[in-house]
Amino acid sequence: MSEQDNKAVVRRYYDEVLNQRNISGLEDLAVEDYVEHDPFPGQGNGLADLKARVAGLCAAFDPMHFTIEDIVAEGDKVVVRWTNAGTHSGGFMGIPATGKDFRIAGIDIHTVKDGKLAEHWHVVDQFAQMQQLGLIP
Repeated sequence: MSEQDNKAVVRRYYDEVLNQRNISGLEDLAVEDYVEHDPFPGQGNGLADLKARVAGLCAAFDPMHFTIEDIVAEGDKVVVRWTNAGTHSGGFMGIPATGKDFRIAGIDIHTVKDGKLAEHWHVVDQFAQMQQLGLIP
């Protein structure tokens, strides 16, 4: 697949899965043996665990919206610089809902193989999110 095709796959992940909360869309977008290099506590690898990760995000942060600020591809890698805004409306990793809004930035690196998401790494400004949610000063 071309780099443009790979970018389109990754855009669909943010637009259709995360922003539209279409978790079942991962069936078409990710490989069965998906590898998460920065898992949440207790998260493993594989499509089922990716679905659980996304479901957890959607349940904890509603509304939640990702905006792709930049997207760059080289070979099978696609890098996305994004912002995410939402409300902490449900429990997340043992933290009860605060009802507070947040806006954070992050960078994801995806590997796309045969037109599907295969691997993921990320860096997220969790410190800013915790401050905005009132969890740390």
